[in-house]
Amino acid sequence: MLDSFLVFSATKDPTAVERANLLNMAKLSIKGLIESALSFGRTLDSDYPPLQQFFVVMEHCLKHGLKVRKSFLSYNKTIWGPLELVEKLYPEAEEIGASVRDLPGLKTPLGRARAWLRLALMQKKMADYLRCLIIQRDLLSEFYEYHALMMEEEGAVIVGLLVGLNVIDANLCVKGEDLDSQVGVIDFSMYLKNEEDIGNKERNVQIAAILDQKNYVEELNRQLNSTVSSLHSRVDSLEKSNTKLIEELAIAKNNIIKLQEENHQLRSENKLILMKTQQHLEVTKVDVETELQTYKHSRQGLDEMYNEARRQLRDESQLRQDVENELAVQVSMKHEIELAMKLLEKDIHEKQDTLIGLRQQLEEVKAINIEMYQKLQGSEDDLKEKNEIIARLEEKTNKITAAMRQLEQSDNDLLTQTRTIAMSLVKCASSDTQDQYKLVKDISF
Repeated sequence: MLDSFLVFSATKDPTAVERANLLNMAKLSIKGLIESALSFGRTLDSDYPPLQQFFVVMEHCLKHGLKVRKSFLSYNKTIWGPLELVEKLYPEAEEIGASVRDLPGLKTPLGRARAWLRLALMQKKMADYLRCLIIQRDLLSEFYEYHALMMEEEGAVIVGLLVGLNVIDANLCVKGEDLDSQVGVIDFSMYLKNEEDIGNKERNVQIAAILDQKNYVEELNRQLNSTVSSLHSRVDSLEKSNTKLIEELAIAKNNIIKLQEENHQLRSENKLILMKTQQHLEVTKVDVETELQTYKHSRQGLDEMYNEARRQLRDESQLRQDVENELAVQVSMKHEIELAMKLLEKDIHEKQDTLIGLRQQLEEVKAINIEMYQKLQGSEDDLKEKNEIIARLEEKTNKITAAMRQLEQSDNDLLTQTRTIAMSLVKCASSDTQDQYKLVKDISF
């Protein structure tokens, strides 16, 4: 009876009494739902009264001790917050949460919470979801007061009772149902029963048991028939697969024989290759040793060549230094010869000027001589004087001629000396400039 389950004691804590009453109502609701569902023998839908009352009782249990959350417009007190937290604690609950949020007709958090409870029951995972929620007391404390049912042992007991609902098959249409405006009121009349109701219930239970046995036998027969047919098909497939396996086994044996022959042939070839490789390695080792000896001898010869080249380089460097010193001496001698040539050139020019003056004087004397000779022809009286003058002039002319010859001889001597100096300059110097060549050419002419 309901009076035996409800607790009315003024001496107890009111919140404890509320928890005890909700626990007893949850027990009655879950027990009645399981018994009626088993007697009903079919999949439950949304219009089934015990199922509706179960959701109302669960809603009251989840609302007990719920904290009031303040918002900008009003106070909010809903069970959707802790149910939405299940997604973070139980990864498999992400699908049900996404399905609830995608429902187009739900506008309030309470409607989404009611849809969540119905989907969890259809998945037969309501107990698992709520178990992982009540374990996290620190997270639940954000939504519930410390004395709430979900924070105490009564919550764990209800979660344990919910495991029994896994035997129920429910097909609930959540999409078209108005879950936002439903009024959750507990109908106690469902749990107040008289003797006639109890007798009718017992008869209904017996009839339901007979129907269940009949349905069970029919279902068992159907399953056996399907099992036999599946076994026949499986036997056929096994015979076919066995034939294929025998054929594959024969092919595999042939392949194994071929592979053994190939393996034997490969081993013999491997031995031959190994012997050839060892011989080649021995020959290569001898060649390497010979090349090493050759390299050592060539290295020694190269060291000797390097030392000889260094010695030659040192000698060449010394020789180059000597040549550079000699070149410096030749350059200084060249400057001195150029200075002497300039002085000789100046002397030659002076003698040429003197020679030109003497020639002019000779021409004048000749002109005078011719004039005097003409006068001598015109005047016999002055012949003697003219003859004397002519004799003197001839004498003077001879003297001048001798002086000119002497000058020419000295000029020739100077030219000879200049040519000798020029030739010696050509031999001594490594290279002559174009101006020196012109100077020698002018002097030679």
